[in-house]
Amino acid sequence: MTVLMGANIANEVADGKFCETTIGCKNKEQGKILKDLFQTANFRITVVEEADTVEICGALKNIVAVGAGFCDGLGFGDNTKAAVIRLGLMEMIAFAKLFCAPPVTSATFLESCGVADLITTCYGGRNRKIGEAFARTGKSIEQLENEMLNGQKLQGPQTSAELNHILKSKNMVEKFPLFTAVYLICYEGKPVTEFITCLQNHPEHM
Repeated sequence: MTVLMGANIANEVADGKFCETTIGCKNKEQGKILKDLFQTANFRITVVEEADTVEICGALKNIVAVGAGFCDGLGFGDNTKAAVIRLGLMEMIAFAKLFCAPPVTSATFLESCGVADLITTCYGGRNRKIGEAFARTGKSIEQLENEMLNGQKLQGPQTSAELNHILKSKNMVEKFPLFTAVYLICYEGKPVTEFITCLQNHPEHM
């Protein structure tokens, strides 16, 4: 399977505003063909061979964006959000290295599918928006989906639940405290105010 993923907010792409994207394709020749088919002056493409990594970035960044939304809702600033993005990226890389087909290189996370898409999602998009509303209102994720998304669904909370199931089965929950905190807050009644405690005690700081 070949994957296209990047900092590609749909309405901006449709308006022809400049952006980049990443194609993950294990076959170099096919990757070149796809680049030729999709690339325009305002839609620039990089092709990498780590298709699994490109795809997992698109799922995991939504969990981090929910956490960024929590910080917005709790009234923390850009320094805090930058920490969420960095720590979230570290957990994305660690998860990919454990579960994606090798090789998994840090270089792929510097492509549009990685850090660029993560930044875009943490400053815009529905996962950040609902995370903020969740922290401000105390309403459930389902209630906020119904009120704010006009029939669309959130990816971040559901992905955090699927991830938690995997991590529990591998006895690795403690290695991914940011991902785990988003799950516990969304589904297990953990107070959203404790999200900052997760950041303060993150193993990256030990």
